[in-house]
Amino acid sequence: MSAEPRIPVPSPESRVTSPESRVESPESRVASPESRVLRSRPLREQIIRASGLVIALVYASVIVWAYARQPRTVSQMTGGLSATIGAYHVDPQSYNDGLQFFRRDQFIEARAAFARADPAERDAQTQFYIAYSYYREGWGRLYSSEALFAKGLESVNKAIALAPGGRLVVSDPNLQMHSADELKAELQRGLERDLSDLNPMRLFRTRK
Repeated sequence: MSAEPRIPVPSPESRVTSPESRVESPESRVASPESRVLRSRPLREQIIRASGLVIALVYASVIVWAYARQPRTVSQMTGGLSATIGAYHVDPQSYNDGLQFFRRDQFIEARAAFARADPAERDAQTQFYIAYSYYREGWGRLYSSEALFAKGLESVNKAIALAPGGRLVVSDPNLQMHSADELKAELQRGLERDLSDLNPMRLFRTRK
């Protein structure tokens, strides 16, 4: 009988993996600079796209605001943007100066001080006083100045547009008209021309 072929059996030493073969080299665990650049590139692209979108939205908002408000000066533009984010404030010293001039019937000086206080024309109460100064300066016992009353009407309309809900009431004991609605109605009546202008009783009316 022929002997069966013997199958070689691996020795225990050959079945045990050496520690050196199981330990990864530091070079294999450290990513190459090229691979890190490839992984970080999509993140950078997302950040750039998001930043571009934000800038485009801000720019579009500014264009829409400027078209709606139509500011005439740089002060109105910057002040309007500041008011949009709640950072706009009236200069208190110039505002108080305007009040003092107004109460002494120095209306041109008063409007100059109010303009310094509210250069962007974004404060309702300041615009109210400017309108009132046009009314008092333009008022006449027989007739009123159409030019001054027209400017006053423009200013009081600004005040109404800026006031919350379009309602503005000023608590000033030196005034006879405390609401923007009263002032607007008085200015509008002064711009009207009808037969009542010939009424001799107009001589006894008083300025408000």
